[in-house]
Amino acid sequence: MSRSSTRGCEGEKVAINELFDDMKTALVEFEVDSLKEMVRGALDKGVRAEEIIDVLSEGMDIVGEKYQEGEYFVTSLIIAGETMKEALDVLEPHLSGQGGAKRGKIVVATVAGDIHDIGKNIFMTLMDTAGFDVIDLGVDVSADAIVGAVKEHDPDILGLSALLTTNLEQFPLIVEMLWKEGLRSHVKIIVGGATITEEFARGAGVDAHAKTAVEGVNICKAWTEGS
Repeated sequence: MSRSSTRGCEGEKVAINELFDDMKTALVEFEVDSLKEMVRGALDKGVRAEEIIDVLSEGMDIVGEKYQEGEYFVTSLIIAGETMKEALDVLEPHLSGQGGAKRGKIVVATVAGDIHDIGKNIFMTLMDTAGFDVIDLGVDVSADAIVGAVKEHDPDILGLSALLTTNLEQFPLIVEMLWKEGLRSHVKIIVGGATITEEFARGAGVDAHAKTAVEGVNICKAWTEGS
């Protein structure tokens, strides 16, 4: 490759990275129209939809940090979520869905005491396009209701979400209840949320902790493919 070609590739990478930074800024500042335009621009440049979602997820992490620090409030989280949904609407036709038989079934919920559904919704969109049968229980779902849903639907995977540290105790509670009902050994459990650490997830007795929605989907794919 010639020097000019190398410089061209490097310049393109810089431009893409700058576009990614602008996307995150637009999301954090709730600039819906600008964000959608940038998403379309990235797609036109050949950027994969899944990669764009990774970038937007990083933007949502920033929103979550601002909330935790008291700079943003619940209203801001709701607006950010709506902004994210608008971007996902642009991306959805470009996500690689799977036809035919489903990969597996997953029950997803945000645990009791938590009303945040941004990360959960991103994850569910990706899981659906990856070919999973997704059952959404919604937000602020009690441990009893989650265990009941596992009993009713017999899913391959249970996905649990929590943003606030005060609600993380729901994870080990749900795991314990599943053991008592004889259901734990039949379902894989994956958890997600900005405040969850790997150490906490291991202590809670779940099978995996995903830092991003894309990582979560890849873990679930590996489980259902027997990897």
